[in-house]
Amino acid sequence: MNSTEVSHRRGWSVFLDSLRHSPGLGRLLFVRLSSQVTDGIFQAALVGSILFNPERHADPLAVAGGLAVLLLPYSLIGPFAGALLDHWDRRNVLLYANLLRGAIIGLVAIAVASGAPDLVVLISALAATGASRFVAAGLSAGLPHVARREVIVATNALFTTLGGAMLSVGLGITLGLRAIFGDDNSGSALTMLAGIVLAVVSGGLAHGFRPLQLGPDEPDDPGRSAFHAVSVGLWHGARAVATHKTVAAALSAIGAHRLVFGMNTLMILVLTRQMGPGDGLDRVSLVIGFTGAGALLAAVLTPIAVARVGRYVTLMCALGIGAVAEVTVLGFHFAVICGSAFVLGLIGQVAKLCGDVAMQVDVGDAVRGQVFSVQDAVFNIAYVGAVTVAALAIPVDGHATVLVVLGVVIYLLGMVAVRALYVRADVAGEPAAGQQAVTDPAA
Repeated sequence: MNSTEVSHRRGWSVFLDSLRHSPGLGRLLFVRLSSQVTDGIFQAALVGSILFNPERHADPLAVAGGLAVLLLPYSLIGPFAGALLDHWDRRNVLLYANLLRGAIIGLVAIAVASGAPDLVVLISALAATGASRFVAAGLSAGLPHVARREVIVATNALFTTLGGAMLSVGLGITLGLRAIFGDDNSGSALTMLAGIVLAVVSGGLAHGFRPLQLGPDEPDDPGRSAFHAVSVGLWHGARAVATHKTVAAALSAIGAHRLVFGMNTLMILVLTRQMGPGDGLDRVSLVIGFTGAGALLAAVLTPIAVARVGRYVTLMCALGIGAVAEVTVLGFHFAVICGSAFVLGLIGQVAKLCGDVAMQVDVGDAVRGQVFSVQDAVFNIAYVGAVTVAALAIPVDGHATVLVVLGVVIYLLGMVAVRALYVRADVAGEPAAGQQAVTDPAA
C-alpha cells in the first residue's frame, strides 16, 4: 500500500471518527438529507406539473423561459443575500429558510391546483427555489465548523453521495404519489404538498444546533447592519473569488460543465419525446437515473483522485473526459445518451466537489457564505443561459449537432481557463494542489 492510499484511508478513518464524536456533523448531515428530499419532491412535482401534465403544454422556448424565471432572479440577488450567511447565525438562517420554503411550497401547490398559468406557477416557485439555494449555501458554509480540515474531502463526498441519493428518493416519492393522485393539476398539487413535511423536519433539525455553532465566528464587517452586509455582498464574494485563483479555477470548471449540461438537458427533453410512445417521462427518468449514478461514483472517486494528484489534475481530467463523452452524443441513440449522461454526471459532480473543497479550505469563514452564493450564481446563470441558447437552436426532432460540437468546445475552453488560473496561482504563491496531494488531502 503506497503513501497516497494510506493518506486516503486515514482520511476516511478520521471522518468516521469525527462522525462518531461530533454530533454536529451528524446533525448537519441529516439536515442536508431531509432538505434534499424536499428538493427532489418539489422539483420533480414542479417539472411534472408543467412538462408532463395533460392539462398543460410546454415547448422548448417555454421551458427555457420558465427556467429563466425560476433560476435567474435568485442567481442575481444570491451573492448579495449570501452576505447574510456571514452576518447572521447560520443556525437561524437554516431554520427560518426551511420553514419559509415549506410555506411557499404550499402556495405553489395552490397555484397549480387552481390552474394558474405556467408563468404564475414559476414565479411562485422562484421564492421556494431561492430559499432552497440559501439553505444549501448555509450548509456548505457551516460544514468546516463541524468537520476537521483533513476530512473535508471525504465529508463532502459522503454528503454529496447521500444528498444525490435523497434527490432520487424525492423523485421516486413524486412518481409514486403521481400514480396515486394523478398527473393533472390537482394530482400535481397534492404530490407537491409532501415537500412541506420534509422542509419542516429539516428546519427542526437545524434548530438543534447551538447558537453560532455553524458560524460565522467573526461576522463580515462586524458592527455594520444587515442592510450594509447585503449591499456589499456581491463585491466581497467576487473579490474573494478573484483573490483565490484555485477557487476561480474550480468555478470555471463548474461553469463550463453547467453550460454543456444546460444544452444537453433541453436536447434530451426534446429527443426523449420523439424516441417512443408516451410523453417520454419514463425515458427522462432513466437518463436522470444514469446521471445520478455517475454523481454517486464521483463521490467515491473524487477523494481518491484529489489525494493522489490534487485538485488541478482532477479538474483537468474531468473536463477532458467530459469533452470525449459529449462527442459520443452525436449518434443520438438513447443507449449512448444514457452512457454519456452517466459520464457527465460523474465529471460534473467531480467539479462541484472540488469547488466545494476550495471554498471551504481556501476561503476565510467571514466571506465563505458570499463565495458559495457566487458559486450558486455561476451554477444557475450558466445553466439558464445554455438552455436559452439551446431553445433557439434545437430542431423539432432534437438532433442538434451544432449544440453537441459547441459543448465539446466549451469543455476544452474550460480546461484552458483552469490551466491559466492555476499558473497564476503558482505565480502568486497559492498552494499547488497537485503537489500537496499526500500531505494535505484537501489541497
